[in-house]
Amino acid sequence: QVQLVESGGGLVQPGASLRLSCVVSGRTFSTFVMGWFRQAPGKEREFLGTISRSGADTYYTDSVKGRFTISRDNAKNTVYLQMSSLKPEDTAVYYCAADHNITRFDTAIEYDFWGQGAQVTVSS
Repeated sequence: QVQLVESGGGLVQPGASLRLSCVVSGRTFSTFVMGWFRQAPGKEREFLGTISRSGADTYYTDSVKGRFTISRDNAKNTVYLQMSSLKPEDTAVYYCAADHNITRFDTAIEYDFWGQGAQVTVSS
């Protein structure tokens, strides 16, 4: 049974930074390609970025490129989403996702395993 558990969400002011963590259990973490998505109320789930199994390669959607950074620690079975210069429009539930073999890494339906989500609210 694969489980993904996110943590680190919360309420922050505009311009602040926040780091989300996602711990994966149940399978060998290093075999997973990991992705981060978010979903704001009334909107579709949005791809943010992905990281390769080794962590050597990352890819981000344009809206977060330069502000968000994805990293992973395979020894800790954990993937991170470091967010900086947060804006009110970044308010959403943030999800990590995992898959062993993926071609369209920006497509939510391609990922087999999902976390429960972490609420991030950016407001003054």
